[in-house]
Amino acid sequence: MKEGISRLNRTYSWVGGIVAILLTGVLFVVPFVFIFLTASKTGQEASLLEFTWPTEWVIWDNVVEVIQSRDYILVTAFINSTILTVASVTVMVIVSALVGYVLQRRKSRWNGFISFMVLAGLIVPPAVVPTIWVMQGLGIYKTLHGLVLIEVAFGMAFCILMFRAFVATIPRELDEAAVMDGAGPIRLFFRVIFPLLKSVIVTVIVVQSVFVFNDFQNPLYFLPGDQGATVQLTLYNFQGQFSTSWNLLFMDIVLITLPMLIMYIFFNRQIVAGLTSGAVKG
Repeated sequence: MKEGISRLNRTYSWVGGIVAILLTGVLFVVPFVFIFLTASKTGQEASLLEFTWPTEWVIWDNVVEVIQSRDYILVTAFINSTILTVASVTVMVIVSALVGYVLQRRKSRWNGFISFMVLAGLIVPPAVVPTIWVMQGLGIYKTLHGLVLIEVAFGMAFCILMFRAFVATIPRELDEAAVMDGAGPIRLFFRVIFPLLKSVIVTVIVVQSVFVFNDFQNPLYFLPGDQGATVQLTLYNFQGQFSTSWNLLFMDIVLITLPMLIMYIFFNRQIVAGLTSGAVKG
């Protein structure tokens, strides 16, 4: 009887796995294949928006045309997006780890209020117009470092919650031993605690890098103009009021998707290890 139930469970598990793979293929692989095929077609054939093989493959021609569009604005956009992503994620990781550590280790009457404000950062929607007024008053509107601060402010709450939860799994005895050895607060954090946060750091870097690099709304509002263009804003180059170059638009999508795809391929093991470690320790 038990063997029959075990076999039935294995069968259900196998069928469930097959169904999950098929659903994943339909939801993720099929749209990407459609985008790639359309990006490989001529403008006239791509305008039909049909899920068919190209009669003429013009991949390289479309790539060159997309890169050269509007005086190589895509190159400028890649540079801006890379600087924005690296700077924003670096600040988020360091500051959020410090805040999460202090909130978890040092209890005070302000902890409840600070925790409420952190949660409010996840719940309250951003106010665009007042934020622009503040940035104009500080002289950082339409600047890349101003947009870095915006990305940090919007992503900080999520990062703080993750670091705070992970710090709770680290024994306090490590802090006490480091203090007894003469370590100050800064040295204690960066020499003892920070290396132990490797798994959650990997998770935060991956999640926030994808979010910042693919962000469309914030660069549109807070960094307008060709000089501050990011990769997502280059999609406007191939859309007009009366016509759209679908082959170039989809080729642009393919090109701006490659960095995150390459990052996942190269850091796949680290990402999985970080998520698994965090899940086990949690």
